[in-house]
Amino acid sequence: MAFSSSWLRLDGGGQTLLLYRTAAAPSLAYWGAALAPGAEADLDPALLDRAIPQGMLDHGERLDLFPEAGRGFTGQSALECRRADGRFITQLIQTGVEPIKEGYAILLEDGLAEIALELLITLDPKTGVAGFRTRVTNKGSSDLGLDWISAAALSPPGDEILLFDGRWAREFRTTRQLLGPGALVLDNRTGRTSHHAPPFLVVGTEGFNEDAGDVLGLHLAWSGDHRLIAERLRDGRVQLQAGELFWPGELQLQPGESYETPWLYAARSSKGLNGLSARLHPFVRATILCGRLRAKPRPVHFNTWEAVYFRHDLTELKALADAAATLGAERFVLDDGWFRGRNDDTAGLGDWTPDPIKYPDGLGPLVDHVLGLGMEFGLWVEPEMANADSALVRAHPDWILQSEGRVQPLGRGQYVLDLTRSEVSSALFGQLDALLTTYPIAYLKWDMNRDLTHPASGGRAASRAQTLAVYALIDRVRSAHPGVELESCASGGGRADYEILRRTDRIWTSDCNDPFERQSIQQGFSIFFPPEVMGAHVGPVASHTTARTTSMDFRVMTALLGHMGIEADIRQFAPRGLSRLREGLDLYKRLRPLLHGGTTLRQSPPDPGAIATLVVGPGGAVASYAQVATPAWAILAPFRLKGLSPDVAYSVRLLNPPSRPEASMKHAPAAVLGEPITATGRMLETIGLPLPILRAGEIAVFHLTSGAGE
Repeated sequence: MAFSSSWLRLDGGGQTLLLYRTAAAPSLAYWGAALAPGAEADLDPALLDRAIPQGMLDHGERLDLFPEAGRGFTGQSALECRRADGRFITQLIQTGVEPIKEGYAILLEDGLAEIALELLITLDPKTGVAGFRTRVTNKGSSDLGLDWISAAALSPPGDEILLFDGRWAREFRTTRQLLGPGALVLDNRTGRTSHHAPPFLVVGTEGFNEDAGDVLGLHLAWSGDHRLIAERLRDGRVQLQAGELFWPGELQLQPGESYETPWLYAARSSKGLNGLSARLHPFVRATILCGRLRAKPRPVHFNTWEAVYFRHDLTELKALADAAATLGAERFVLDDGWFRGRNDDTAGLGDWTPDPIKYPDGLGPLVDHVLGLGMEFGLWVEPEMANADSALVRAHPDWILQSEGRVQPLGRGQYVLDLTRSEVSSALFGQLDALLTTYPIAYLKWDMNRDLTHPASGGRAASRAQTLAVYALIDRVRSAHPGVELESCASGGGRADYEILRRTDRIWTSDCNDPFERQSIQQGFSIFFPPEVMGAHVGPVASHTTARTTSMDFRVMTALLGHMGIEADIRQFAPRGLSRLREGLDLYKRLRPLLHGGTTLRQSPPDPGAIATLVVGPGGAVASYAQVATPAWAILAPFRLKGLSPDVAYSVRLLNPPSRPEASMKHAPAAVLGEPITATGRMLETIGLPLPILRAGEIAVFHLTSGAGE
């Protein structure tokens, strides 16, 4: 980290980031391969000068880290604010630079607008992931209304955008488009990260793929309403912005008050999407998760939901626990249906005490049984919600997040509780604290199954305050019970972001356990998130969400690549299926150090109907090739593995050879029959692995071992 009168320099992850200082906000002059020490001193600022065309303002439109309309910028301004007397123009002037951990705080002020601004910029020294955040302070004597403020404005290396969308049970779908004239604005108003517009995207050179292309990935670490903007300016340049999305009048800064945007994390790679993940995954492990998952292997889950749903019977649950323990499960999670009055999804939320009919002696007998089997006990909760049919709402109808006099739409028969009120948050903490104090619960699956509507409290918009209150409640629970792990769940993957992940240990990726869907869901998820936080379960033969029937092998090998679990009535599985499941769980336990500490490299399979992944770690790798559509050709081309050490010799073995190879092949190569073969990384990339003839719904998973570390 160094700075001169003209340049601010940050180094990390083999990259250098150079900021050029001017009277206003600095501009991002360079972000690429590491420069030699002091190289910025020889960089002529004239290299940054650009021609100004006719028909524009005399000084052009400056696109820096914080462009302002008040300086003639006609694109989306990074700041939109106003005062009651009508003032809205800003012209910030840089007043200083202060060093902060791994970066700088750039100080700006506007005396006439009566505001002060800090642009916080960091670069992680190990991974090269940059962080951007803006803090604004009202220096005036009247309220300052904020309508929009971006964490930063960045220029991408290209104009092809990879967007993430989806819906319930079909999350993390990716789509691509070239940015045309004008702005692409992605808004989320659901009060949670959302299924359809999560706060991350990738922009790069046209045609970028997993292994090639210059790309910039952005992730806004925020779990509430947000906006992402990709804008083609009228002169052809492109800017990206990200920040919170405020409801009308939601953010009013009183004199002396400040507001901070969420952190906007960004990573640059010249090696495509895998290059991005190679930076983001270690960053998440070390910085977002603070390394806490390294201390304990991710335990195999058994979740009761798709086994019993709301039908809770102690004898039946104990039998399921017995069966799960026999298979090798390490954590038993009691899902929805355990609390007072909960026989379907229309009642009981908010009353977090064991149902006296289902559990006349409380949860103790089940908890003791589970612990006696050597498993941890986990519990499902949805603290932010309450059913209209609940003792809590009947006693406190005013505890709902609502606008006075308006009819509040219901979702799943439930309302959102107003956590911004201290008495509400304290009451919820009291219930959770009582559960965690009474029972040795090691894990909470924290769900949130409803979008926010009418997000108002005390007559004002409160979506932002609600999100902060959720964080505060989780933080309070974790502080009181530091040994308890938490899972972020929101109708599946509806709350998946780096800020919720700071305070949780797992993300429930989707309510869909169908491996056909899960393969693409997990592939999209893996760009920004490492596999150890990706909840992945083996479901029943017929999927709960799609009704599609799949083989045990396809389900097991799909779940293997995440944080593995089971979510089905395993008593209904045939003996052969149970044996295959047990083998899969044993395999997961052997491989999880590699899978959860290695480098994930999505592969480009030879068939368009396939999804392929390689995870490389110390001493070996795991390669997965899943056929999700009927192959285009009768014989699959070899599976060429990119990302191995070229001169290392690997022993390669197919972990799941077909039980009846003759059903689809007149001849099966030795590798397809599960016999080990030896090849260097270079040969495995150049020649490739022979594959079985796979039909839709079949998968081949290879284990590669070597005597050398990767």
